[in-house]
Amino acid sequence: MSDIEMAVLDITHEVCPMTFVRTRLALDRLSTGEKLIVRLRGATPLDNVSRSLGLLGHVVEEIQTETDGMTHRLVVLKS
Repeated sequence: MSDIEMAVLDITHEVCPMTFVRTRLALDRLSTGEKLIVRLRGATPLDNVSRSLGLLGHVVEEIQTETDGMTHRLVVLKS
């Protein structure tokens, strides 16, 4: 999967712990080295998902905050 074809997961309407559950399920469908874009909303999901992914060995390569200040976009490299 090239960078242009990255999988996208929108969990902006989910709450913890489902934000991480849905992210992990999406990553499970990818091969090692592929990337997933995760859109989520709020500081708590951002902290929890980022921390949990790191504990599993995945790399959050980029975090961008959208113009509303509450929605975030993570680029995750599956390891």
